[in-house]
Amino acid sequence: MSTPPPRRSVRIRDATPADATRLTSLLAALGYPADPDTVTARLEWLLAADPTARVIVAEVDGTVHGFATLHATPTLHRPTIVGRITGIAVAESSRQLGIGQHLVDAAEEHFRTLGAHRIEVTSGPTHAPAYDFYRHLGYEDAGVRFAKPLPRRDTTA
Repeated sequence: MSTPPPRRSVRIRDATPADATRLTSLLAALGYPADPDTVTARLEWLLAADPTARVIVAEVDGTVHGFATLHATPTLHRPTIVGRITGIAVAESSRQLGIGQHLVDAAEEHFRTLGAHRIEVTSGPTHAPAYDFYRHLGYEDAGVRFAKPLPRRDTTA
């Protein structure tokens, strides 16, 4: 009879530019390829542009195995901010280790601290396999999201 491997400790912390290489591979797995320099620039811009934004990572034994991007959105139609998880990924080799649960738990605590009474997870149709994970955590289908790409304006004129 074999003994299951010991549960490793998952550390949740804020992402830093030093995490860009690992974030790059996680973003590529989600279908959003970018090089580490671009990820670093986006991370720095996001955190500077939106003081309510956070990017958290899940680390095991000094290696990042997942991340979540968090936004607190004020709305006119709700009495409190809405917490939004706009991106979340766990390395395929690390799934079933509870890392996604740790990330969502940390997100929920963050939003609770900010006074949010509602949390939404953004997940498009290409990520349908993750829907059962969200449902398992108590999230419900709550609408449809529509998107439209905006063409870039020619700035050479």
